[in-house]
Amino acid sequence: MRVFPRFKFLSRAVHEEHEGEHDGERNRYPLTERSLCTSLTLTVWKKSLVISCKGFTVIDSYGNLAYRVDNYIGHPNEVILMDASGNSVLTLRRSRKLGLVDSWFVYEGERGKQSTRSKWCKSNNSPVCCVRKRVNILDGKPKVQAYVYRVASDSDKRHAAFTVEGSYAHRTCKVLDECKKAVAEIKRKEANSKDVSFGIEIFQLVVHPGFDPSFAMALVLLLDQMFS
Repeated sequence: MRVFPRFKFLSRAVHEEHEGEHDGERNRYPLTERSLCTSLTLTVWKKSLVISCKGFTVIDSYGNLAYRVDNYIGHPNEVILMDASGNSVLTLRRSRKLGLVDSWFVYEGERGKQSTRSKWCKSNNSPVCCVRKRVNILDGKPKVQAYVYRVASDSDKRHAAFTVEGSYAHRTCKVLDECKKAVAEIKRKEANSKDVSFGIEIFQLVVHPGFDPSFAMALVLLLDQMFS
């Protein structure tokens, strides 16, 4: 299962630049197309690696840096998801046209800038999807937190491709497809010792087979902007 056709390159991005460098070794960059065949668990730390920045640090199951986000303000109008090398994977931009509705557009690469650092990191002026916070408290769907819409046509804009249900504030969310099948989950991280608690600043993102981990992490960033 693909998220959207234009996301094909995302899960291969980190691996491509290091292809052939680690033959015979454990894959240091597991976010490859092979990872779409198995569930992937990422540890998300709500802390930037850059001093004086707010953001996120995402670690893979091998203890390697997978993604990073560095924001200089708490609630920016634009958030850029980067890979471990600092290449822009996705740009999330807040829409200013919908009034009180918290709505964001997702773009490939870094919007408005043509990067030369990587052949796959490119700018794209057309969004691949729109994510909107649920605001209608009378719609009979109290568990829904947000909707993900395609933006290819008017019909796509009216019908959600994915829904996010649960509570981001408690770090218990599921991303459901149109068949109500969970494709990604946000979970509290359990410590090995009963005396240790990670709270809500450190949690897990579980990406199920076929769903793009970059896009799953983008949804985490948007939920954080909407509900923090």
